[in-house]
Amino acid sequence: MAPTVVLLHGFATSTERTWREPGWFDLLKEASRRARGIDLLGHGEAAKPHEPERYDDLAGPVVQQMPVHAADVVGYSLGARVALEIAITHPDRVNRLVLGGVGRNLVTARDGSLDDHTARHFDLLMDAEGNDPHALRACLSRPRPPFTAEQLAQVRAPTLLVIGDQDFAGPPEPLAELLPDASSRVLPGIDHFGLPKQFEFIDAALEHIDAIPSWD
Repeated sequence: MAPTVVLLHGFATSTERTWREPGWFDLLKEASRRARGIDLLGHGEAAKPHEPERYDDLAGPVVQQMPVHAADVVGYSLGARVALEIAITHPDRVNRLVLGGVGRNLVTARDGSLDDHTARHFDLLMDAEGNDPHALRACLSRPRPPFTAEQLAQVRAPTLLVIGDQDFAGPPEPLAELLPDASSRVLPGIDHFGLPKQFEFIDAALEHIDAIPSWD
């Protein structure tokens, strides 16, 4: 039986918004694949504590909800960071890995600055209907140091990075070059926030995890 596909959304969004609305679940069903979306702490249907220290470990609650057997894991933005943490600390739980909307930002120290457009977009996301801004700001306040070469060398899963060429998190090469088995795809004209609904991202991810739907 093919592995379950675990889907991890980005910051200030949810399984519903990042994956179900753009059609990922429908396509995976057409490919006869089981899909499991897991909301990160502070997001979607998950608990929403307001204490920043509660967000020290976002990966732990996700691992508890993952299948016992190795899954194909697709993560976007914050969800990609969490997916990578799981691939490092629990390599036996990840079969194949797709990381969207990440690259250089995961291996270089963050100076905390974003351009005005990006910062405004994050503010709008945090204040969107159904979100708890206090929980999201607590999540955002926790330090997330860059991954080291030693950590990334522990990843065993074949990894695909997909990112837009207008994404502040790129380019992908500084991260891809530190992973033992990684390839990358850069989508022209795409920014960080538009990535999950791009057909090129969906097609590349489904191909990487061998989940192309059969229309016969």
